[in-house]
Amino acid sequence: MGPPQRDEGWFTSLYAAEYAHIVRYGLRRLTDGDAAAELAQEVFVVAWRRRVEVPDHSLPWLYGVARRLLANQWRSRRAAPDLQPITDVDLTRLAGSPGADTTVGVADVRAALATLNELDQEILRLVGWEELTVSEAAKVLGCSGPTAAVRLHRARRRLAEAMADQPARARRRPILATREEL
Repeated sequence: MGPPQRDEGWFTSLYAAEYAHIVRYGLRRLTDGDAAAELAQEVFVVAWRRRVEVPDHSLPWLYGVARRLLANQWRSRRAAPDLQPITDVDLTRLAGSPGADTTVGVADVRAALATLNELDQEILRLVGWEELTVSEAAKVLGCSGPTAAVRLHRARRRLAEAMADQPARARRRPILATREEL
């Protein structure tokens, strides 16, 4: 039996299953919902063009495409980037939706996260917000699983240190919860 047919039916199923995940990924990194939807559309254009390369477990691959598209956008618009630091993203408009920031202290975690370098922020977002495993995050970042595990460990440590540097009223050990834990 040969590989599955990558036709319009396959693409429609992929799109229906993963579109919302890619839009949420964009919402956490871009200035508005329209930009996030546009990013998702670009990701799926790439997925269609490169459909023979899309693995069966496609979400990490799609996140990797989105990450590279955002990096390309940022590089092409360095004078006036559309990307905003995570502390400026207004996720309150998503209250009640999966992945919405509804826990106490989220602003403190987001502020501490913004002090970290981009790679630390990204590994923490991929594991904490996008709910990827370390090996899936490694695929998105283009590194090995052990490298991603070390990066995640170090990023968590730096996040804890950044949280400890906050005023006493806000000192808590950060916990990046999955959507089900919220």
